[in-house]
Amino acid sequence: MSGGSDPAPAGRSARMDELAPGLWHWTAFRDTIGRTVHSAYHEPSRTLIDPMLPGEGLDWFAEHGPPERIVLVNRHHLRHAPRFVERFGCTVHCHEAGLWDLHDAPVPVQGFRFGDELAPGVVAHRVAAICPEEAALHLAGGGGALAVADGVIRDDDGQLAFVPDFLLGADPEGVKRGLAAAYLALAETLEFDVLLLAHGDPQVGGAREALRAFAAQHAGAA
Repeated sequence: MSGGSDPAPAGRSARMDELAPGLWHWTAFRDTIGRTVHSAYHEPSRTLIDPMLPGEGLDWFAEHGPPERIVLVNRHHLRHAPRFVERFGCTVHCHEAGLWDLHDAPVPVQGFRFGDELAPGVVAHRVAAICPEEAALHLAGGGGALAVADGVIRDDDGQLAFVPDFLLGADPEGVKRGLAAAYLALAETLEFDVLLLAHGDPQVGGAREALRAFAAQHAGAA
């Protein structure tokens, strides 16, 4: 395993930001899609979510409690997981419906099912509308947090939005209805005050109501 700090490319990563006690968020530029993406670390459960390498490098995690597992909210978010596996020996987890596309990943990936508790207080919930393995990860503790994948992003005005229709397959409106129904159900049954997006700034405070309002608006328009 590597013992160096393995810093991220200069100018391509923002600082670690603690959104709630023990819940860390950061951004990094992902070359493969040419965009800045978002990652998170839930320190109490030692769980990384869709991790890119932050500007502080891997040593930051060694100092804050080494991660034990990595959860991908869909199969496309392996990102820099192999670097964390090499340094810390983390296990990597994706919903079982996405494993077919990860059979030749550079690190082993374990499957989970919707409803599984992946660590104490960390539960995977069903979204599945945009792709079969699309999950939402609920993090207990404090006001709670919900991490989502590609079903909801921020638009150019910073508002919650769906990805463009051309990314939603042959039936964009049907996918949007499925996403709205899934998010509405989550907002009505789970407690969370922070919404973590894979593609967009997190919602800190009022996250449950923000997601509920977004989903209800689109469910009603469907």
